Amino acid sequence: MHGLGEDRRRSWTESRGEPIAGKRFPISGSLLIPGENRISIICENFIDFVYDFPCVSAGKESICNAGDPGSISALTEFAGKESTCNAVDLACFSFEVHLIKIPYPHSSCPILCNPMDLSCHFLLQRIFPTQGLNPKSFIYFLKIEIMFLFFLTFYFVLEIFAILLICVDMALIIKDIIFFSGTIYISLESRLISLAIALFFFMDISLRVFIEGIQLYFSDIFNSLDAAIIIVTLLVDITYLFYDFTLTKIFPRLRIILQPVRLVILIRVFHLAHQKRHLEMLTRRMVSGNKRRYKKDGFDLDLTYVTERIIAMSFPSSGKQSFYRNPIKEVVRFLDTKHPNHYQVYNLCSERAYDPKYFHHRVHRYLIDDHNVPSLSEMVAFSMEVKEWMAQDKDNVIVVHCKGGKGRTGTMVCAYLLASEIFATAEDSLYYFGERRTDKSTSSKFQGIETPSQNRFVEYFAMVKNIYNLTLPPIKKLTIKKIVIYSIHGVGKGNGHDLKLQIIMQRKTVFFCSASKNCRIFHDAETDRVIILLSNCPPLYDEVKVKFFSSSALPKYYDNCAFFFWLHVSFIQNNRLYLSRSELDNPHKIKAWKTYSPEFAVEVYFDDI
Repeated sequence: MHGLGEDRRRSWTESRGEPIAGKRFPISGSLLIPGENRISIICENFIDFVYDFPCVSAGKESICNAGDPGSISALTEFAGKESTCNAVDLACFSFEVHLIKIPYPHSSCPILCNPMDLSCHFLLQRIFPTQGLNPKSFIYFLKIEIMFLFFLTFYFVLEIFAILLICVDMALIIKDIIFFSGTIYISLESRLISLAIALFFFMDISLRVFIEGIQLYFSDIFNSLDAAIIIVTLLVDITYLFYDFTLTKIFPRLRIILQPVRLVILIRVFHLAHQKRHLEMLTRRMVSGNKRRYKKDGFDLDLTYVTERIIAMSFPSSGKQSFYRNPIKEVVRFLDTKHPNHYQVYNLCSERAYDPKYFHHRVHRYLIDDHNVPSLSEMVAFSMEVKEWMAQDKDNVIVVHCKGGKGRTGTMVCAYLLASEIFATAEDSLYYFGERRTDKSTSSKFQGIETPSQNRFVEYFAMVKNIYNLTLPPIKKLTIKKIVIYSIHGVGKGNGHDLKLQIIMQRKTVFFCSASKNCRIFHDAETDRVIILLSNCPPLYDEVKVKFFSSSALPKYYDNCAFFFWLHVSFIQNNRLYLSRSELDNPHKIKAWKTYSPEFAVEVYFDDI
């Protein structure tokens, strides 16, 4: 599968990169890439069948997410069959659940991958046609589906209502022009209808300003003129409704003067009744937030040129999802127009895919879970593969995407920026990507790499580049002796006894513990900390993920758990790792600070093997 090559040594001839800030940087080097995973090849051969459910593991061992039993029970309910947990899976026993041997679930709950069992694919696609088996993701997409149906309904109602307004207002205009006799009196019905029309368009203007932002909306002179006409008409209609017209004779004249303005508004109604495309565009802008978009030459896509040769974008979608994300056909049209025969697409999503024929089979895949990190070997392989592609032709570009085009995309793009020596430090590459991906004209919200673990792995990669010359560091094996959690007060029960811990390595749960199993938990109330002593922790090496679950009502954000973090064992110094609140995934989020105090931290103590 892309990102894992056959046993071979790649060599790159020296070439020059694109100018960045007036400088040119050489692209050269070599790398011995590890052998291909044969099971992954099997899964890739069946990509047409797996589609949105990419293969995770094809072994006989089943893995379940200790904090996500709902996905397992959902499978049991829908599939109508069950099988017992594999003995190696400690997390399963803690919940006393059974696993269904059905392939390709979503990232947080990999079970059994059987690429030959096509009935399972079809069953899963009927049950979860959009995302996979993670309940949180499923609920998110359910909300999106509801929003999609709402917009379709709104658009339908808009068309019907606009047509009615056209008929009524045209009748009023004809009546006023033909039968106007200089009298002052205007019927209450006519005034109410005029006011309703003005309020309708005022609401439409207000919604557009809310979605697009004041500065962006009024930067268009036609939008400003449109708003001015609507506001003036609304004020006149309010005046007609509430004021006594026996006091002046100017209003009938003003009403006749405003007839051309009302005709302009009617033209606008015809335009609104046939602008489904504009409604879709507004929806996509709302979903993408203030990520920098490409809005030129008839395109409006959640797509950013990080450099002249690196493009970051959100997931190219089809069907209903194209209503609020990049439509895949529009992305293809953009790339075939701007970079014909000179682009490669990198899909970093483990949870979703599309037919590679859309992009003329120039699609490479790296299976990275949402809000998580790639392995260092994947980062090295990606950067070397991109360097080779860039060196082949000065017009070659890459298009990198995950779901939103931020976290996983930014992690891999920053790796290439470092590998190609465009930037020398992780901090500079991270800052640059965030600046390029953020449209500050609409909002100041940062749209770069947000999660601490992803930032940490970019820093790891910088060391791989600067210290190990783009070769993987020597393997180091350690075990976790104890974990200390500081400032525990207010977190769950406040004494740590509601916490459960899961350790994941190479996509498998290798250790699980709670207060009653494999752990001893001590609460030191005087120092407000919890000490967790681990028993029988297996040897750990390379990329390791540590997840904490709570039986209390702790908020769950990413990965359906209280908090988690990734580390790479080879970079552990002095057998200790201290992570502050801002370096832990989930507690780093501002909305989580009401639960986690500024002093909240986790310190991990290791032992040599």
